[in-house]
Amino acid sequence: MKTAGDIVNEKGNDVFSISVNATIQDALKLMVAKKIGAVLIEHDGEIVGIWTERDLLRNSILDDFDVKKSRIGDFMTKKLVKADASENIYRMMDKFLGLRLRHLPVEKDGKIIGLLSAGDVIKAALLAKTKEFDELNELVSWEYYENWRWSKK
Repeated sequence: MKTAGDIVNEKGNDVFSISVNATIQDALKLMVAKKIGAVLIEHDGEIVGIWTERDLLRNSILDDFDVKKSRIGDFMTKKLVKADASENIYRMMDKFLGLRLRHLPVEKDGKIIGLLSAGDVIKAALLAKTKEFDELNELVSWEYYENWRWSKK
């Protein structure tokens, strides 16, 4: 069964982050340029949070939210839920559904090696099930069933 590390290796392990002191506008520019839905927030080389499209939606109605002036560190999600590189697809889907998340940073040996979206994991799960179905189909074809008969003695 595929793990978080396997999916990151297949997808690519580009991790985009921005300084905790950057503006919301800086984060949005990075997200648009890289066509990503989330960016990790770092402080002194350490990942301290995440900022997503959902955060933009939630924060945009606040009175003190100014895209050009507001620091991303003031509006980021600080409680970072991670997936270990060895976690399987089903464990990650459980986190996405149970915690209502859309993005999971993948950690290996204390270092973030990638960022997976719910779509990345669902795609991997569907591909794995399709492969499993195809393998089972090869083992037992319909021809076997069509030619099967009860033997009469």
